[in-house]
Amino acid sequence: MKRLFWTTAMLTMVSAVWAEGLHLVWSDEFNGNGAPDSTVWNFEEGFVRNQEAQWYQAANAWQQDGCLIIEARREHRSNPTYDPTSRHWGKKREFIDYTSACLTTAGKKSFLYGRLEVRAKIPTASGAWPAIWTLGSGMEWPSCGEIDIMEYYRIDGEPHILANAAWGNDQRFGAVWNSRKMPFAHFIEKNSDWANQFHVWRMDWDEEHICIYLDDELLNDIPLSTTINGSIGLGENPFRKPQYILLNLALGGQNGGPVDDAALPMRYEIDYVRIYQ
Repeated sequence: MKRLFWTTAMLTMVSAVWAEGLHLVWSDEFNGNGAPDSTVWNFEEGFVRNQEAQWYQAANAWQQDGCLIIEARREHRSNPTYDPTSRHWGKKREFIDYTSACLTTAGKKSFLYGRLEVRAKIPTASGAWPAIWTLGSGMEWPSCGEIDIMEYYRIDGEPHILANAAWGNDQRFGAVWNSRKMPFAHFIEKNSDWANQFHVWRMDWDEEHICIYLDDELLNDIPLSTTINGSIGLGENPFRKPQYILLNLALGGQNGGPVDDAALPMRYEIDYVRIYQ
């Protein structure tokens, strides 16, 4: 079987055709004040994943001036789930030293194919790990499928912006990754004030490809012909099923690196989330 290779010119043409046929089917413009819409958004709570430094809580996210604000803070208090005998890394921590927020649409809003567009301004200090991502339902990670429209963190001390997808192999919690890591310097060279501005992350997703863009620059093209789960995921393709949205600002952990306390509080500002189909 011949494999189809997509050139940048071809993808630009496909993107233009996409735009002509797309209609806005849902958006959150965050034009209110106070807590985000509870009919759409859930809040994670506690120490959740990746041995990250922050305790997630609803108090660290709110709507203000047309944006969703997610704020990471330096806070010190006792961990209410502390259990020194637990095998869970989060419960073994006696204290909370940082707080932040993770919002998800799990169980409330998901979508299959189309365009997801998010306009946001991200924190870039050491330790910051902001993300825009999606997950599937009905299977354990990673067989449920994960799409990282945006991650920002340091790799070997150098900041990068990432665009990834993950699915399952034959081992429980074993992931196959298609990951694109772009040095942050690539964007700063084009715009020295990049970190102080809003930018548009976009995912175009159909039956054949997941294409991830930043300000119309293609970061990663993931063919769905390659995203087949192993035996744990029953050989299914998780990206031919609906996914829900997550927005979060993590600190430290497995990828965030040392946290710059002098940069706290850090703010991740999301102007809008839009879905077109």
